[in-house]
Amino acid sequence: MAVRYITTPIYYLNGAPHLGHVYTTIAADVLSRYWRLAGAQVKFLTGTDEHGQKVAQAAEAAGETPQAFTDRISTLFRDMTKKINSSHDVFLRTTEKRHHEAAQALWKKLEESGQIYKSTYAGWYAVRDEAYVDESEIKEGKAPSGAPVEWMEESSYFFRLSEWERPLLDYYEANPDAIAPISRRNEVIRFIKGGLRDLSISRTKFTWGVAVPGAPDHVMYVWIDALTNYITALGYPDTNCEDFKTFWPEVIHLIGKDILRFHAVYWPAFLMAAGLTPPKRIFAHGWLVHDGEKMSKSLGNVVDPFTLMDLYGLDPLRYFLIRDVAFGQDGSYSEAALVQRLNSDLANDLGNLVQRVLSFIYKNIGGKIPQPHELSGEDREILAKAAHLHDLLQADMEAQALQAYCTHIWEVVGAANRYVDSQKPWALKKSSQAQDQQRMETVLYVLCEVIRHIAIYLQPLMPDSASKILDQLGQDIRTFEGLHLPLKAETPLPDPTPIFPKVETRSE
Repeated sequence: MAVRYITTPIYYLNGAPHLGHVYTTIAADVLSRYWRLAGAQVKFLTGTDEHGQKVAQAAEAAGETPQAFTDRISTLFRDMTKKINSSHDVFLRTTEKRHHEAAQALWKKLEESGQIYKSTYAGWYAVRDEAYVDESEIKEGKAPSGAPVEWMEESSYFFRLSEWERPLLDYYEANPDAIAPISRRNEVIRFIKGGLRDLSISRTKFTWGVAVPGAPDHVMYVWIDALTNYITALGYPDTNCEDFKTFWPEVIHLIGKDILRFHAVYWPAFLMAAGLTPPKRIFAHGWLVHDGEKMSKSLGNVVDPFTLMDLYGLDPLRYFLIRDVAFGQDGSYSEAALVQRLNSDLANDLGNLVQRVLSFIYKNIGGKIPQPHELSGEDREILAKAAHLHDLLQADMEAQALQAYCTHIWEVVGAANRYVDSQKPWALKKSSQAQDQQRMETVLYVLCEVIRHIAIYLQPLMPDSASKILDQLGQDIRTFEGLHLPLKAETPLPDPTPIFPKVETRSE
């Protein structure tokens, strides 16, 4: 049985969730739902990253203790996962006891392997990014992300990252698909070849974090703490437990491109130093861009995803986010583009196909899937297109090509609409010839079969809407394996109702 471990980044709690958080979580959910339907053993992890200087400062600004602040904001993220119909198996908070124990266990492993030493850190730090910044990267007093930097000097423990330059390059040479897309892999390789310096991995100027074992005046650098969450969720430090043995390192880390270095340089180095295998794949997607800039609270250009859900529906928003942006690249968000996509793809293409076929059957064929007769070349061609989706979509999901997944399905939707127009079942209905009546029944049966394939493959993208289509087709078997069974003629169908109404852009 195939095994898939899908993770989102655990989201940093310096503010409420926005459309960018929704985007990544939906992408992970689409992958997880797909692989479950394909019969794989799946674990899907999301959660919240709750330590660090930035969180402590946000809590202070809100007049709350860090624990009260993180309890409140983490609940917003948990609520977000429910609102977007996330099918995650684990929601992990880094303030949980099990996570503290896992992070401290990883630290001890690094210490035992001689990879940690104590010294003094003096350099630039971007609090907003929780990242150390080399002077060569600073432009106009800011980090590459645009975050302000400040000079920091303090006693610190260091990780011997410099010793892992060659092992990292060797690992990525032996595993060329471990970082995607290829542009991100190239970025990481260039960074490593530029030379790695030892990494400060503890802080003493604040206390909100996981205590360093044996040195309670130090807290762990937020990234060594946060990255450990991926193995905390599998039962680490018990590497012999069932979850760890099953799912590690068969993981796909979905992350934003701005945290690639932490995941593709620091994280595999920590793991290898602790005697663990690096992650199988790190996929860094692009940013959602609004008004020409990355969507973020600090820039004040965030879009409230929950308002969009209320206006246009959850499944249409899920579809738009996956369909409109090539996964791995930046994508420009606009509400006008959302409305255009929903009306074109959902209302006109898919919605119209389902409604006109099933309404015609309900009104003219006694509300049952008709009995097919001899198949024509056109019938076999459209059925072959639907059957070929299996291979196309599996390849898309193996590559995390989520936009291509949508595109391939809609190619069949378009072919099905052209098939309806060319076969004209309404004209066949008017004929008094027996062969025309049989031809009409065959055409409608073929269309039901094609719609069944479309709906089953749409379940990862739009679970509720796909379920409604399958309900209207009278189908209980909804896994990919079930597509090998032919559609049963004479299956009773309910009176269909439109699933994707047309929408309008709200007035300014």
